[in-house]
Amino acid sequence: MAVVVLGTGGEICMARAMRSVGEFGHFRLAALKQFLGRAMMSGWMWIGLAMMTVAFFSLLAMLSMDNVSFVVPVTALNYAVGAAGAALFLGERVDKRRWLGVAVVCIGVTVVWLSRM
Repeated sequence: MAVVVLGTGGEICMARAMRSVGEFGHFRLAALKQFLGRAMMSGWMWIGLAMMTVAFFSLLAMLSMDNVSFVVPVTALNYAVGAAGAALFLGERVDKRRWLGVAVVCIGVTVVWLSRM
């Protein structure tokens, strides 16, 4: 599902870009401009933006073909892809409770998916 993989992949790329840019600590206009300038120089930022753009238009296409009550719950699979991607690509530790939460979401998505049959 393009919406889930591209959307979450884009978020992971954005997170990687923001980690390389550093924290935004001062809420002054000059600091904001500097921060945004550094962020826009990151290739990961642009890759993430492109992926999220394709995901958005894929979501619009899905919504034109199917019911919202089906599409939105199924896109909740992004929680599973996000947790796996954060662990694999960002080196984040995902504890057992988070994986349990992801499993609950996946069970819910399965129930919604099976309701279509």
